[in-house]
Amino acid sequence: MIYCENWKKNLSGHFKDSWLNVEDHDSLAEALVTEAWKRLERLSLPALSKFTLCLYKQHRHFNPIIGQVAHIVDMKLDSIQDVRILSVLMVGISDVISQSFRDRLLHKAEQLLEEENEGHFNYAKRMLQFLHNVKLKYHPLLEKCNKIFLKSASRLDIHSISNIFGLYEQLGFDNAEFRLLANQLLSETIDDYYHPEIFAKLFFALGPMAGSRVRERLLVTAAHMAEEFSSHQVLVILKTMKKMKCRNSHLLEKMASVLHKHLDSYHVLQLVKLTQYLTGLRCRNLELFAKLKMLLLGYLKSSVIPADTAAIIRVLAMLPSFQVEEMITNKAAAVLPQCSLHHLNCIATALVKWNHHDQLHWQNSSELCAKLLQKLNDCGFERLQKTNSLNLLLEEVTHVNGEWFEEVLNEETVAMCQRLIDQITWTNVSPLSFFLKKTNHRCPALFDRIASVTVENTDKIHPSEIYFILFLFSALNYDNEEFFKGCIQHLTSNLSYFEIYQLVLLGHVLAVAGYFPPILITTIFNVSFLSKLDAQLKVLPDTLKQRVCSRLMKLNRAVCLECPEFHIPWFHEQYCQRVFHNSMSRINPLRQHVHRMLTEILGGSQYSRVSVLTPYYYEIDFECVLDENKKPLSYMAQNIPLDDVGGIHLRHDIKDEGRKALPPGAQRIALEFLDSRAFSKDYSRHLKGEPAVKKRHLEMLGYQVVQIPHFEWNSMAMSTKGEQLEYLRQQLYGIQ
Repeated sequence: MIYCENWKKNLSGHFKDSWLNVEDHDSLAEALVTEAWKRLERLSLPALSKFTLCLYKQHRHFNPIIGQVAHIVDMKLDSIQDVRILSVLMVGISDVISQSFRDRLLHKAEQLLEEENEGHFNYAKRMLQFLHNVKLKYHPLLEKCNKIFLKSASRLDIHSISNIFGLYEQLGFDNAEFRLLANQLLSETIDDYYHPEIFAKLFFALGPMAGSRVRERLLVTAAHMAEEFSSHQVLVILKTMKKMKCRNSHLLEKMASVLHKHLDSYHVLQLVKLTQYLTGLRCRNLELFAKLKMLLLGYLKSSVIPADTAAIIRVLAMLPSFQVEEMITNKAAAVLPQCSLHHLNCIATALVKWNHHDQLHWQNSSELCAKLLQKLNDCGFERLQKTNSLNLLLEEVTHVNGEWFEEVLNEETVAMCQRLIDQITWTNVSPLSFFLKKTNHRCPALFDRIASVTVENTDKIHPSEIYFILFLFSALNYDNEEFFKGCIQHLTSNLSYFEIYQLVLLGHVLAVAGYFPPILITTIFNVSFLSKLDAQLKVLPDTLKQRVCSRLMKLNRAVCLECPEFHIPWFHEQYCQRVFHNSMSRINPLRQHVHRMLTEILGGSQYSRVSVLTPYYYEIDFECVLDENKKPLSYMAQNIPLDDVGGIHLRHDIKDEGRKALPPGAQRIALEFLDSRAFSKDYSRHLKGEPAVKKRHLEMLGYQVVQIPHFEWNSMAMSTKGEQLEYLRQQLYGIQ
């Protein structure tokens, strides 16, 4: 009796972490949990949250008692007014809740979490953990948490920063302001981190955004500490090196030598990730790869989980000089009917690579591989045909990439989306748009449905998601004036939801579609804005940084050409010169072939130029000038030198040479060859947004533009040189 009374008193008072700081199968822990279970309904909310925290730390995420805790929270949610209690309970029950209950918890969290309150720092971290646990990128709560982190610089240490970055990465969320703050705090204290565990966290958080000096110090220190890293820390370092696109051979060799003593401690998915990191970093340690191969094959033989089997097969195909055993294809064949589209894609990618590189050496291997690929295709089609939920379909195809899916299932998947068109709602227009952009399919029925749903629900869809929807329409050149104007009206009233660099991306997407909202343009082309952008660019990942710089240049060009009334100067001259200087290339065989035919048609090589740079730095394949009688004008007569088209070809820069006035009635002709990337991949082969803009801008610069699609040039109708000559002649002289 005394025991029970003491138990009640302690249970309703303060739970100490040490109470259940024992193994989860320990008899004392079991007894305590059982006793608490009997009294669960009578616990106050503070006591319930503390007990839930103890259970969570004991990894009892799916214990039946957690289900009962979730039921109590569901019943009492409206009465919870303490954000600390709510945040603990949310994390504790996150693995056993329904989607509707999850949404109620999110709404409550938004109400209680105060973005101006630095004291809510720990609660914000728990909310972030909750979002990670339920695998949901919920922008309103994420942004609220991020604002709290930005106001809590004094609380940010290496542990919390690396934890936040890790959760952001898992959720697919990023914030340049937080990157700037973290970069400043960590760079100032870089000399304080010499413990292997702490340094690994520093390397993970700071490495991808560090400047060259700090980056070099991190790499040197990592190499020096390599022998001290644990198996987990080695994975963290290699993962970060891959993210940094680091090719430091000394550090890579150090990590590879250390890995030998850790390999046996990794579970199968860690080995899969390790193989991806090492091959991505172009590791050349064949001994290490041989041991990896042995371990992976051992796991494959005993694997009964389709996801694991597919992942192992996929990374085995990444190993250098790998000879495929028949056991592997037998294992693949056995799991195909149970595989998701993503896992089918993993297996198909491996099989195609092995077959292409002749790595299948047993009897009748090619025939067996062909049969297996056919079975794989059939499983993919069957899985699609059984789909009756658009949400589940989008969940499956989100991470599917590669030639197999593109060639075999792309069209069928888009057709299935069409059949499920009535299931398009404001909650899934963003992932659907992302998928359609990835497939490059321009389906009017789907686009119109997406447009109508978006316009009707702009207040429910986060601005960043509306951006992705606009990106789809802009990139695939699908104009819907009501849709664009509705989205623009909503977004220009909510520009504060976008980061500095995101506004540049938004401006470019709208410019491609031919829209230039004054408030957005004047916001971007402002000295203060551009200064803030420069600061953000320093901490953005290299790929994103290059994309933003390129989009700003293109937006600047579009505004100068299409909206002179804004009086925005062209300030990308040096940027463009640097980009084109670094990308100078030889003339490809097609250009050489066409140039010879143009020489024949026009009467000499002096009548055309190859690879021409125009004002505002558009590059065009061929340029010629026809007078008012459609006769070619010689460039020699205009004292414009021509380069030899044989070896390295230097582009002709019209701006540097001086753009001479043409005789009255003469016309500059820009001849452009468009490959498959310029068109949508559906049957319409519609011209995409970027090449359409280029044509529009070249016409503004005074060109008559002739665009030659690859499917016309490579068609059976032009299989001979004579037919090609006649086609080019018609394109040049038949223009109006």
